[in-house]
Amino acid sequence: MTAKTLKTGWKMHSLQENDWVPAKVPGSVYQAYLDAGKMEDPFYRDNEEKALNLMKQDFEFATTFDAEEALREADRTVLHFDGIDTLGEIYLNGTHLGDTENMHREWEFDVKELLKAEGNELRVILRSPVNYIYDSYEKDPLSVDCSDAMKGCSRLRKAHCMFGWDWGPRLPDAGIFREVKLLGITKARFDNVRISQKHVDGQVDLALFVGTETVTESPEPFAYRVTLTTPEGKSEVYGNSPASIHVEKPELWWPNGYGKQNLYGVKIELLDGEKILDVWEKRIGLRTMTVAREKDQWGECFCHEVNGVRIFAMGADYIPEDNVLPRVTPERTRQLLTDARDCHFNCIRVWGGGYYPDDFFYDICDELGLIVWQDFMFACCSYDLTKEFEATITQEFIDNVKRIRHHASLGLWCGNNEMEMFIAGDTAGWCKKPSQLSDYFKMYEYIIPKVLEVYDPDTFYWPASPSSGGGFDAPNDENRGDVHYWDVWHGNKPITEFRKFYFRYLSEFGFQSFPSLKTVETFTEPGDRNIFSYVMEKHQRNQSANGKIMNYLGQTFLYPNDFDTLLYASQLLQAEAMRYGVEHFRRNRGRCMGTVIWQLNDCWPVASWAMIDYEGRWKAVQYYAKRFFAPLMISCQEEGILSQNTNVNAEPFELKKSATFCVVNETMEEKEVQVIWRLCRADGTVEKEGREELTVPALSSVWIGKNEFPEADIHEEYVSYELLEKGETVSYGSVLFCAPKHFHFRNPQLTVKTEGEYLIVTSDAYARSVEIKNEEDRLLLEDNYFDMQPGTRKIRVLSGNTEGLKIRSVYDIR
Repeated sequence: MTAKTLKTGWKMHSLQENDWVPAKVPGSVYQAYLDAGKMEDPFYRDNEEKALNLMKQDFEFATTFDAEEALREADRTVLHFDGIDTLGEIYLNGTHLGDTENMHREWEFDVKELLKAEGNELRVILRSPVNYIYDSYEKDPLSVDCSDAMKGCSRLRKAHCMFGWDWGPRLPDAGIFREVKLLGITKARFDNVRISQKHVDGQVDLALFVGTETVTESPEPFAYRVTLTTPEGKSEVYGNSPASIHVEKPELWWPNGYGKQNLYGVKIELLDGEKILDVWEKRIGLRTMTVAREKDQWGECFCHEVNGVRIFAMGADYIPEDNVLPRVTPERTRQLLTDARDCHFNCIRVWGGGYYPDDFFYDICDELGLIVWQDFMFACCSYDLTKEFEATITQEFIDNVKRIRHHASLGLWCGNNEMEMFIAGDTAGWCKKPSQLSDYFKMYEYIIPKVLEVYDPDTFYWPASPSSGGGFDAPNDENRGDVHYWDVWHGNKPITEFRKFYFRYLSEFGFQSFPSLKTVETFTEPGDRNIFSYVMEKHQRNQSANGKIMNYLGQTFLYPNDFDTLLYASQLLQAEAMRYGVEHFRRNRGRCMGTVIWQLNDCWPVASWAMIDYEGRWKAVQYYAKRFFAPLMISCQEEGILSQNTNVNAEPFELKKSATFCVVNETMEEKEVQVIWRLCRADGTVEKEGREELTVPALSSVWIGKNEFPEADIHEEYVSYELLEKGETVSYGSVLFCAPKHFHFRNPQLTVKTEGEYLIVTSDAYARSVEIKNEEDRLLLEDNYFDMQPGTRKIRVLSGNTEGLKIRSVYDIR
C-alpha cells in the first residue's frame, strides 16, 4: 500500500469571513485562531462565552497537494480521515465526496478518478455544532441530556463534555483532529486482523484471524507472513500464512506492581508472491485478562483477574486532557500517565462522556502497566435509536474495537456511564418516549455485545457503569458489580460515611478542591481571587460547590486567613476524604477489589475533583495517593469524635478512643514487617508505644488487634504509626481523636533547606500535612503533604528547582 499524509499547506477561515489563517492538521478552529492571534485565550477569566459564540459559525479547512503516480495508478485510492470533529462536508477538486457526522469514527472516500498529478484541492467545511444541537433540540425536545451540558448535546456524536459538564466549559471546538491520508491500495489490504491467546501449562498459542479487503479479483487467497519479536528484540519469522503461533516460554505482561510489562512485536505482511501489499504491525502483551464474578458470602465479587491473579484496582477516571484537542500530545499524555504509574496506579477508566483516546494513550498504558477500563462514548443522556443513528454508532464501535483490541492494557469494554442507574431510578424522567427505554436495551445489551462477539470476543464486556450486570437489576448494588458512590460530596455526608460500606468495586467517588494558586493565576486577575467572585464561579461548574467546600471546611479546619491558605485547605479536605475511603476499602481486600477515584485530570483550569490540575501540578491528593495506593501499606481505623458525635455541645457521652491497624500487601510476595505505633503529645513527646512483628501473605490484608486509649486527651494527644520492612519505613501516618480544628497544634517552626538532591525539613513539634513548594510551584518531591514528628526528615527532589522554597502545615490554617 502507498500512503501519503496530508499535513502541510492547510489554511482555515470562517465562512462568514474571507480572512484565511494558517492551520495545522491535525488541528482545530480554536487552535488555528489562537496561533494566528485572532482569538483570546478561551480559558482566561470569562472568555469562554466569546469562544462559544465563535462556534455558532461555519468554517472551512483547505489545502492543495500533489498525487504521486503510485497513488494515481493504484487499483483503489481512498482519502482516509482518522477523525473529523464533527459535521464535515468533504470536497476534492470541486466534487462533493460526502459528509461526516460522528467524531468517533474513521471516514474513507474513493478518490482515484478525481486525482491529478499536481494541484489537487481538498476542502473540508465544518458546520456549527452549536447551531446543530440547538436546531435538533428545538425540533424534538423529548430527550434528556446531562444537566450541566448544552441542550441537545446527545443529538451529535461528538464528545458530550465539549458542550459543558460539572467540571468542564462549553467550548465545542471543531476541526480535523486526527491525521488525513491518501491510501493507494494495490490488489488487497488488511481489513480485520485479530490475535487471540490461549494460555495452557505455561505456554501460549496465538491464533491469527487475518481478514483482507480485496480490490481486484484474485484466483487464490493472498498469503501472509508473520514476524514475532520478543521483548528482548529476538525475532522469528513464520511463513505460509500460519493460523497460529506457539510461544514456548512466554514472558507475560503484568499490571503495574505485579510484574513486568513485557511486550511482543507482531508484524504481519500481506504478500502477492514476494511483493508486500500491506503491513499490520502492533505490540501485544501475552496475558489473560478478565473480570471475575463469582458468588460469595457477601454477594458476587467483581475484580480484574490478570494471568489468574485477582488484583485490587487502584486508579482514577480519565477525562479529555484539553478542550482544544490538538494540544493533547504524546508527551503530555505520557507525563500524566507516568504521574499515575509513579503513584502506584494500576488502572485507568476512560470515561464515556469524552472521546476514544489516541493510539498513543493505549501504547503508554501498555508500557506503564495501567489496565484500561474503556467506556463506549455515552454518558448521562438518553438517545433515540433511529436507523441512521444505529448505523453510525455501529460503525463507530467497529472502528474503535478494531483499533484498540490488541492492546495488552485493555481490561474491559463498558457500554455507558450512569445511564442504567439513571433510568432505573427515574424511568419517566429520563425516557421521554417509551421507545427510549427499549432503545437503551438495544444499544447496550444487544448491539454492542453483537459487535464484540464478532470483533473482540476475548475482552470482558460490562453493560454500564455502575451496574450489577444489566437489565436494570439494582445497578448501584453495594454487593455486586461496580458502584458510583457520591453521598460523600454530592450528598454532603461526612467522610466517615465511607466506612459504612463495603463496595465490591468503586469505579467513581471523589471530592472537589481548588487548583494551586499558580494555576489560579493563569485565568484570573488579582481582583478575581475570591472563591465567590464571578470569575472563580465561572471556573467552578458544579452548582453550589464552593459553598460545599466551605461546609466541609467548617467541619474540619479553622477558617483560613487568606485566599492561598483556603486553596491549601481545600486540597487537604480532598486528600483526607480520598485517604479515608481508600484505606477503608483496602483494609477489606477480598470483599472490595477496586477504588477508582473521580477524577485524574482536568481539561481546563478549574475547581474540580481532579488529582492533577490542568497545568500538571499535583494536588495534595496525588501525593496522598502515592501513600494510600502503596503496595505495602499500613492504615489505622480509629475511633474518636468524628466516628461518634461531632457536636461539641452534645450531652456528655462515653467517648471511645482506639486505633486498630491493618497492613495491606498488594504484592506477589509474602512480607515480613514490623508495626510501630506511638501515643504522642502535641509537642511530639511519646506517652506510650507498641511494636509488633508480623507476616503478611501476598495479596492480602492483615488486621492487628485494637489498641484502646481511654486516658488520651483528644485535643492534646495523637497516634502516629509506621510500617517497617527490613528496618526501613515503607508506610506511615497519624490520626487524631478530634477534628483538626480543635486539636491544640504547637507551632512546629518548620524549616527547609537544600542539601544536594535532597531537602532537609526540620520541625520542633508534630506537624500535619506539611506542604513544600518552590516559587513557581513546579517542584516534584518523593513525598509531600506528609505528617511529621519532631526532628529532621530528608526528602528527595525528583524535578524542579529549589528556589524560593515555602513550607507550611495545618498549623497555618488559621
